[in-house]
Amino acid sequence: MIRVDNLHLHFGGIRAVDGVTLEIEEGSITGLIGPNGAGKTTLFNVIAGVYPPSEGRVFLQGDDITGLKPHQLFHRGVLRTFQIAHEFSSLTVAENLTTVPAGQAGEALLNAWFRRGRVRAQEDEIRARAADVIHFLGLDEVAGERAGALSGGQKKLLELGRTMMAEPSIVFLDEVGAGVNRTLLRSIGDAILRLNRERGYTFCMIEHDIDFISRLCQPVIVMAEGKLLTQGSPDEVKADQRVIDSYLGRGRQRGPSRQ
Repeated sequence: MIRVDNLHLHFGGIRAVDGVTLEIEEGSITGLIGPNGAGKTTLFNVIAGVYPPSEGRVFLQGDDITGLKPHQLFHRGVLRTFQIAHEFSSLTVAENLTTVPAGQAGEALLNAWFRRGRVRAQEDEIRARAADVIHFLGLDEVAGERAGALSGGQKKLLELGRTMMAEPSIVFLDEVGAGVNRTLLRSIGDAILRLNRERGYTFCMIEHDIDFISRLCQPVIVMAEGKLLTQGSPDEVKADQRVIDSYLGRGRQRGPSRQ
């Protein structure tokens, strides 16, 4: 699905991403782990078009997407979420979902005046899709609540739901479990697994919770100091002495990072 070839991103003398080459297989849930400052989120930002690389290429299903902007990648089915959820806080859960689909007929003034039937039919279809997403994620009880009033875990579920409304090719999840209680974390994990197994979604996820990564991901990629350290199954990675020395041996503390 995604191929990254010798990717570099330099900020002055800092090599935030330093020669990373990797592949994310279609239909996989790939984990990306490493210590704070390893370059994980920066790598996400380069792939997702936030930063152009200093060197190297990014390919989506064989097509070169290097340097495309986030809105261009959105239309190619490349989506990402953030460690801190970016909901429209004054809109309801349902409204947050219905704003996502691109090219809605009602956005054109002439359609709103002269093609009201077309606009209404499309809006009904989008509302039905949003209702399906809400039910899938178990958010029925808060569908009419303002998104800003949700708990941290519910906001993460909503953000996952917004990616579903865009029918993505691949979703990059940045610490989807950060600040989420264990009950909701299990619900989020269950939703990711179902989307992968039942709907064929491809995921790549940054996460510090090793148990969560081990439950969901195959393979797991490890970064350290901007470089790819190793990759393999969760058990192989956890047994690798280099990973223990650079990451696991430091403990499994969660919290904000400068990735």
